[in-house]
Amino acid sequence: MRMRNPKDKDLVINNCDYYYNGFDNTNPIHLEIGMGKGKFILEMALKYPEYNFIGVEKYSSVASVAIKRINEYKPKNLKILITDAINLPEILENKIDTIYLNFSDPWPKERHAKRRLTSQKYLETYDILFKNNAHIIMKTDNDNLFLYSIDSFINHGYKIVKISYDLHSEEIDNIETEYEEKFSKNGIKIKYIDVKKD
Repeated sequence: MRMRNPKDKDLVINNCDYYYNGFDNTNPIHLEIGMGKGKFILEMALKYPEYNFIGVEKYSSVASVAIKRINEYKPKNLKILITDAINLPEILENKIDTIYLNFSDPWPKERHAKRRLTSQKYLETYDILFKNNAHIIMKTDNDNLFLYSIDSFINHGYKIVKISYDLHSEEIDNIETEYEEKFSKNGIKIKYIDVKKD
């Protein structure tokens, strides 16, 4: 279900100081596609000031919530984009070191498979974004999407660095998303995969 528009959405969006227009340093850039309300990308930026972060969100209503959260902390190493992931090569070609895909829409119907953020169409899009070697870290609660994504990554030339079918039972440095907190409290196991490609 899509979130209702906050009453102050337009004001927040129009007065945002965090739209991406480059960084004033050459630090590695990490990109979250589908940042939602911004918990993960904000906490990553605060924890790792030696990296730059960009959060991408397709829906302005959701992005406005993230912007308000970011405004409380004002990190200098975090920017946002409100756009569809398919448009990212126009903005971020050869700039990205790592991509995070956290709890992406599983698009469960087979006829919608091309909309999944780990489909070949999107993996080809990400190839344009990476500065050097490709690096993707994915988390999901959805078993079918996870299995689909494993096959998709391998077919696209990625090698698995780390994989877990129950992330919270392992010693992996992890910052939770809003969805992740909710799913974990309900006993749902979180799937995790870290893949790289030369």
